[in-house]
Amino acid sequence: MRFISAAEIDAALSFPALIDAIADAFRAEINVPVRHHHTIEHEGATLLLMPAWTGSGKENFLGTKIVTVFPRNATRGIPSVTGTYLLMSGETGEPLVVFEGRALTLWRTAAASALASKFLSRPDASRLLIVGAGALSAYLVRSHFTIRPIQEVLIWNRTFARAEMLSAKLRKEKIESRAVEDLETAARGADIISCATLSFEPLLQGQWLKPGAHVDLVGGFKPTMREVDDETIRRSKVYVDTRGGALKEAGDIVDPIRRGILREQDIRGDLFDLCRDRVKGRISTDEITLFKSVGSAIEDLAAARLIWRKLGAS
Repeated sequence: MRFISAAEIDAALSFPALIDAIADAFRAEINVPVRHHHTIEHEGATLLLMPAWTGSGKENFLGTKIVTVFPRNATRGIPSVTGTYLLMSGETGEPLVVFEGRALTLWRTAAASALASKFLSRPDASRLLIVGAGALSAYLVRSHFTIRPIQEVLIWNRTFARAEMLSAKLRKEKIESRAVEDLETAARGADIISCATLSFEPLLQGQWLKPGAHVDLVGGFKPTMREVDDETIRRSKVYVDTRGGALKEAGDIVDPIRRGILREQDIRGDLFDLCRDRVKGRISTDEITLFKSVGSAIEDLAAARLIWRKLGAS
């Protein structure tokens, strides 16, 4: 059985192709149970199991991703998020290939955010603010560059030095970028704000958002995690990647609903709705939109299938 490395994943994928593949997957008939969460108490860590499988058709697959989130790894100098993805035959259940799961996750998470942004951000959005300077942040920048005319990228992180490091890395890729220390000022001028942190307390304040801003939340994956405050939720037209996942796992959705700030019926749509044209995305230049993603196994399966095809299924 073949193992596909992070380098092979990077070589096989491009954001235009992956964004399209994920959109197609949300239009297709794919079975996706809500992912399983298991807490590893002694480390404050989480084990996630994420299965998905296709329905009938020419090309049937079953895939499962195993992910670990160890927040303390940042102090150890190793990634906080790691994982493995197993792609199997949907006809026989036989294992076909194993993917390095961290790279697969980085690509598909950023691509899903960009897919949502195609529906929700202003077409003329040119200033992108990234909140958080972890491994995902560079991928978010590249994915948003694919679908919007981004002219400037601002990076904010609790540790300014890490924001500077990411900014320097992006400049080497010919992306105009700078690290910022003042989150409020950066947020007030941003067209798109993408948050990729493991914060349990709100970082982004709703009063900072300018008319027409789009907020992209990808960091929190537990009901106790918050990246934005209640005022952000109040001011925004809210969308999610999947209702099943967001209503169970996303603190930025679950907590406001619990306290009456947001109602389930206030969620305007998910990626199924947007990709199948069942709901409209942005309908005015001044409205503030918000997309909350907790990640879906649909996205992993879409990425794995795309790589499988690109590499000749060998």
